[in-house]
Amino acid sequence: MNKLGVHALVWEAGWSEAECARAIGKTAEIGFDFIEAPALDPSLIDPVFTSRQLEQAGIGINFSLGLGFDCDISSGDPEKRQRGQRKLEDAVAVCRDCGGTTIGGILYSGFGKYDRPPSAEGIRQSAETLAEVARIAARSGITLALEVVNRYETNICNTAAQGVEMVRLVGEPNVKVHLDVYHMNIEESDIASAIVETGPDIGYFHTGDSHRGYLGSGSIDQTAVFRALVRARYEGPITFESFSSRVVGQPLEGILGIWRNLWEDSHDLAAHALIYTKAQLKAAREAERQARERSRLPLG
Repeated sequence: MNKLGVHALVWEAGWSEAECARAIGKTAEIGFDFIEAPALDPSLIDPVFTSRQLEQAGIGINFSLGLGFDCDISSGDPEKRQRGQRKLEDAVAVCRDCGGTTIGGILYSGFGKYDRPPSAEGIRQSAETLAEVARIAARSGITLALEVVNRYETNICNTAAQGVEMVRLVGEPNVKVHLDVYHMNIEESDIASAIVETGPDIGYFHTGDSHRGYLGSGSIDQTAVFRALVRARYEGPITFESFSSRVVGQPLEGILGIWRNLWEDSHDLAAHALIYTKAQLKAAREAERQARERSRLPLG
């Protein structure tokens, strides 16, 4: 059964002790299983304090991040590659010390718009670095989930098929594909087919909508998305991700172009997302069950 989570940026812009406590408390209050914390700078996360808050709230945690261009492991620059590997290893340590199980995001390249396509050598170097980090993560039971994002946030994994290729290149069993329906809506020809075809390679999933506002209020066919997840037999974590200028600050505001205030009430947004997700998953499972157990005429 899927564990359901919410991104911390629904609640808070940072991860100070006060922000951490509020975000975890609100996540638990609504009924999510876990919170996803941004680890753009792992050094800003206090594992001891975070673990204490998680234990008190009775929920889990996962992490996500994107590498900066100064630590882009696909750049071909040895110094940048070393910095990127250190940052990924630091994130693994924080995830381990907080009791997390998954690190998702743009772990294979810089997080932002490139002005040229990736080189074959850069992709190979990225995969080699990720393999080294993955072996460290495996000692703590941590999965690295490579997020497939749109062309304005990376030049490597823009489609689910490319994500699967990258996972194959890395070649470690604890490296999976992280799909995000917002990005799929931009890049995929058929979102549902892409989910089903990625199937057992999916390790993490972000729900959201076309405008990153209230789930179900945009143009994405959410029914098709959830039916595809069930058809793919995906039982891993699902996180609701939504960004508004009300909460998100720099640098993410600039990188992601969060210029509009799409919601005022974080609690209402998140509570709606949890109810909506549970309802969609229930309906999708029932549709799958009914497809398997079609009525038969009583012919004896």
